[in-house]
Amino acid sequence: MTLKQLIKLEDKAREVWVISPTLHYDTENKEFSELVSVNLGEKTKYRYIVPATKTVEKNLKLYKKLYNVSEADIAKNFLILPDSEFIPFMEETAIYDASTNCVACAAPATEDSNDVIKFNATTSKTMAKAFKSIWKKYKRVNP
Repeated sequence: MTLKQLIKLEDKAREVWVISPTLHYDTENKEFSELVSVNLGEKTKYRYIVPATKTVEKNLKLYKKLYNVSEADIAKNFLILPDSEFIPFMEETAIYDASTNCVACAAPATEDSNDVIKFNATTSKTMAKAFKSIWKKYKRVNP
C-alpha cells in the first residue's frame, strides 16, 4: 500500500485508531495533518495509543495547537502508555551496516510475512543513531 492509498483510506474512515511512537504523521506530515484537520471537522473519531516520551509530549502540545483541541479532548482520545506497555505494537526492526551503507527495515514482529518496510536513508541513519545512543547508555560501549 502506498501513502496515497493510505490517505484515501483514512479520508473515507469515520473512526481511526492510531498506534504511534511519535505522532509524526499527525503533527509533522503536511498531507496527513491537513487530512486529520478536515476529518476532525467532519466528526471523524480519532483514538491514539502513544508512549509516554518527551517526543510525544512535545507533539501533543503541537497537536492541541494544530487542531484546536482541549486538554479534555486529549484525555478522552489519547491513551498514553508507559514505554513497556507500548511494546506489543512495535514491529521487528533491523538496521544493516549502520556505520557504512546504513539500511533499516521493519516487519511484523510475530508473524512470518513478505511484508517488509525499507526505510529511506535519512530515517535509517536516524534509527541507527538512536540505537547506538541507547546501546551506549546502557551497555556503556559502542555496539
